[in-house]
Amino acid sequence: MDTLASEREWLLNPSLLKLVHQCRRLIHSEFGVKLHLTEQHLEQQLADYAGKSRSGHLVRTWEALKAQVPQLQQDSGNTDDENPRRMYRGQAIADDRPARSTEEGAQDGGMPARKKQVIYRGQVIG
Repeated sequence: MDTLASEREWLLNPSLLKLVHQCRRLIHSEFGVKLHLTEQHLEQQLADYAGKSRSGHLVRTWEALKAQVPQLQQDSGNTDDENPRRMYRGQAIADDRPARSTEEGAQDGGMPARKKQVIYRGQVIG
């Protein structure tokens, strides 16, 4: 427990603590997740939620906090940039792009494309 306290001594700075509380409030309002200051991987969770967020305010607050605490810049370098995931409201969504590409390939392979039935006001159109 002594090592955790020594790693987080930057939380004793009132201006940094204010930024952390602001991040926590924004995360709670957007994601409904309450982060506590005593959590073991608080810095990583803050970075993860700031990366998922649609809120520019949360991203700016996190960047301001990272700029003032050099330890946070080292920890947040573990992001998964090689496989970017599509996000919707901060949550990863299933990637259906390969399914679409196989359908397009089947259309190019000489098989006729399925025609989508369009219904407008109860009438079938073309």
